[in-house]
Amino acid sequence: MAQVKAPKPSAPAQNAPSAHTTPVSGGSAQVREEMNGAQSLIRSLEQAGATDIFGLPGGAILPAYDPLMDSTILRHILVRHEQGAGHAAQGYAHATGRPGVCIATSGPGATNLVTPIADANMDSIPLVAITGQVGAAMIGTDAFQEADIVGITQPITKHNMLVTNPDDIPRAVAEAFYIATHGRPGPVLVDIAKSALQERTHFSWPTTIDLPGFNAGAKPHAKTIQEAARLLATARRPVLYVGGGVIRSGASAGLRKLTDLSGAAVVTTLMARGALPDSHPQHLGMPGMHGTVAAVAALQKADLVVALGARFDDRVTGKLESFAPLATIVHADIDPAEIGKNRKVDVPIVGDLKDVFAALVPALKEEHLKHGKPDLEAWWVQLDDWRDTYQLGFTPTEDGHSSPQHVIQRLGEISGPETIFTAGVGQHQMWASQFIKYERPNSWINSGGLGTMGFSVPAAMGAKVGEPDRTVWAIDGDGCFQMTNQELVTCALNEIPIKVAIINNSSLGMVRQWQTLFYNQRYSFTDLNTGHGTRRIPDFVKLAESMGCAGLRCETDADVDATIKRAMEINDQPVVVDFTVSRDAMVWPMVAAGTSNDEIQYAKGIAPKWDRED
Repeated sequence: MAQVKAPKPSAPAQNAPSAHTTPVSGGSAQVREEMNGAQSLIRSLEQAGATDIFGLPGGAILPAYDPLMDSTILRHILVRHEQGAGHAAQGYAHATGRPGVCIATSGPGATNLVTPIADANMDSIPLVAITGQVGAAMIGTDAFQEADIVGITQPITKHNMLVTNPDDIPRAVAEAFYIATHGRPGPVLVDIAKSALQERTHFSWPTTIDLPGFNAGAKPHAKTIQEAARLLATARRPVLYVGGGVIRSGASAGLRKLTDLSGAAVVTTLMARGALPDSHPQHLGMPGMHGTVAAVAALQKADLVVALGARFDDRVTGKLESFAPLATIVHADIDPAEIGKNRKVDVPIVGDLKDVFAALVPALKEEHLKHGKPDLEAWWVQLDDWRDTYQLGFTPTEDGHSSPQHVIQRLGEISGPETIFTAGVGQHQMWASQFIKYERPNSWINSGGLGTMGFSVPAAMGAKVGEPDRTVWAIDGDGCFQMTNQELVTCALNEIPIKVAIINNSSLGMVRQWQTLFYNQRYSFTDLNTGHGTRRIPDFVKLAESMGCAGLRCETDADVDATIKRAMEINDQPVVVDFTVSRDAMVWPMVAAGTSNDEIQYAKGIAPKWDRED
């Protein structure tokens, strides 16, 4: 049974100690103050290091909202929908590295958190969800607003628990924060019976936590580190395949050192954009379904792929059997369950990536002394040829509307590298990952694994709360925006001045693209009527103004820069910009789902020409 020091994770999760520290016993004496369970919950959240909470009250959780009103530490932000609370907590966690906290009542309040909890689970976001539950005596009776949220979320949480005894509240909260932030980060749900919130208890914050079987991550094994270093020192076509785990572990500085020392090509997945600056000469961009040709080709022709905090998901690998067919695979990840899950691994390394880089960099230096630095000149000649020949670009539109790629590119250039960008899911998400240059970690926040439409606006809200001094742009589609835009009311009332760029093609754009390519242009139920034709339903400018935001519209390329600059000048309220763009623009390059990365198309009907022979 592992006994560990109770957490106060006010610092970023990546700085937290290992679960396998020396057992701590005793601790300073504490006054056992009498209070009710609701007061204990609020005190526990304060002790755990929380400062911001996104939530919505209701019957079962209502007892907690009374003492919450008196807290001088916790800022509660009243959302308009519980899903918004969950996504805001995700954005907060992603931007700051600290766990995001959301709170909801029982039944539908709790079930409205299911999507953000699942999203956080897929993308390894440290999230603590507090839900109210009906009184302990009523559990299992189908009481009003009862739902087994522990059972419902069991497959999509790192851990969850039901608390019916008020004495257990401090321990449950301490464990939740510890588990969410140690090892592979993830969501933890604490469901608390209303009766436990109302009953009397003696508050005592635990000095130790007992977590039988919990694995916070082992130190990487010296033997596998040495073998990985040997392979990097002797490979002729090496690629570092960088996933979101590098950002989650706060290991970007270590990645930079390994990149510079190894001379290897680097590709960063959708969840890892910004882990290595896009301006770095060894960075080839994003791999996968809508990645750069150079990144995709490099993986296909590599003789060594070093996967770092990545999980070989289908959007990167394409048809798995044909992915990186010539490569020896080194896979480093804090979660041993990921090693070999999708792709057979030759050298497995289990450990936090900070520790991996700290060990691998000196080991590689030793191997260079033995073998000399590898001759990568021919490899880089080939890579540079692919990079120069197949640059990301776009063609002028034929319908007179703005090019969405141009709008997003100018957003990035005018806002600058210190900006945080969030995105919904679809074409605008892919263009934002392609045409904005990310120079630092935690500057790009999106829903990667689950692909949740409606993510962008509440995530931007949470990011702005966590990083109030940074400009935060939510890049959204007209479809995504209509799912969660009510949180702009939350932003307006709470003085959270995010900026929203609606890439309005009056369509469910990515679905429409697939209908164009694979369904003979039969556009079945993808027209949204938001920006093309004689009607705008809704009119996003009027809608923004009705929610207390500034509303702007841009309909021509000539006005793009001026409109963005005007939005940048407004910092005393949220801003919504309706960019009317071409509905026929498509995301290229593209690897069709289920096909090999070798079948990537650079543009419609155009396949890149690279040597596919060994």
